[in-house]
Amino acid sequence: MHHTAILFLEFGAVLLGLGVLGALALRAGISPIPLYLIAGLAFGTGGVLPLATSEEFISVGAELGVVLLLLTLGLEYNADELVTSLKSNARAGIVDLVLNAAPGAICALLLGWGPVAAVAMAGVTYATSSGITAKVLTDLGWIGNRETPTVLSLLVFEDLTMAVYLPVLTAMLAGLSLVSGAITVAIALATVSVVLLVALKFGRYIEAFVSSPNSEVLLLKVVGLALLVAGLAQQLQVSAAVGAFLVGIALSGQLAHDAQALLAPLRDLFAAVFFVFFGLQTDPTKILPVAGLAAALAVVSMLTKLATGIYAARRAGIAKAGQARAGIALIPRGEFNIVIAGLAVAAGAHPDLGPLAAAYVLILAAFGPLAAKLVQPLFEAIAKRA
Repeated sequence: MHHTAILFLEFGAVLLGLGVLGALALRAGISPIPLYLIAGLAFGTGGVLPLATSEEFISVGAELGVVLLLLTLGLEYNADELVTSLKSNARAGIVDLVLNAAPGAICALLLGWGPVAAVAMAGVTYATSSGITAKVLTDLGWIGNRETPTVLSLLVFEDLTMAVYLPVLTAMLAGLSLVSGAITVAIALATVSVVLLVALKFGRYIEAFVSSPNSEVLLLKVVGLALLVAGLAQQLQVSAAVGAFLVGIALSGQLAHDAQALLAPLRDLFAAVFFVFFGLQTDPTKILPVAGLAAALAVVSMLTKLATGIYAARRAGIAKAGQARAGIALIPRGEFNIVIAGLAVAAGAHPDLGPLAAAYVLILAAFGPLAAKLVQPLFEAIAKRA
């Protein structure tokens, strides 16, 4: 059979399968991310039906998925919000960083994986899934609660931390010398600073250039600019994801809202492909040996995120029920964690890192929303009694 025909058949089957899995996830009221990962495990090496032709094509789609994920994440914030959040929530953000990066780093060091894998695992256990948490807040009607701004501010702080962390991790994974690594990190920090400054002072000019009353033209400009900056960032050995994130930050207001609406279907498509591709790179037979470790790490992470939410909400003067809700809302892991693990796996940080991260995300992406739903009736009962 012709190579192109096989590619279309395989890729079409993958997308159709993802659509079915997404529909099942919607019906069950859970995030589709665990199901997408499982699909990747099924189609990858060691799976029940390995892909023979379309894996390289899917890898390109996966790269686009990372760029679009980070672009739309950046569109949710503007430079003013980021600077304000950084000032007002720095203490809670640092507590979040220390409590939740430590389990992954300590785990990797105890296993003897080395400092590079430890830095990667620190990122895997640190970042909350913004997408899943936002869905939990919306689905359970927690958006209007007093603790929600605290939760969102922590997510913003995490995103800012990622803008610095990803270039550091990229430099370490590339095996750069101390001097080269320091230069790479300095370039990344300078880039973040310049973009924030430009967005604060000259954002209206960027928006005037990108803005268009025609949705097709707007979509082409936004995606084109994001890919261009992502490519330049990658060339400078700064993460392409960070470049896309900074483009999103530079756009704000109605323009950002319109761009988000246009990008959402495109982002969801390629993000699903990205999760499948990560699963393709992970041998499912290697997950079982690390399943117990992943479960233990997930339990520790639940406790540290719960402690983070309670601490941050208490500082904001929120009652105990709100403190508990804040902690539970921070439990889910998803897109960012897989992005970090994907970078580490591609660089060959450690063969067990991918399976451990996959199992870890599968547990918390599924259990996080479920935990919130299970405790919601308890919170309602307490509120009625009060």
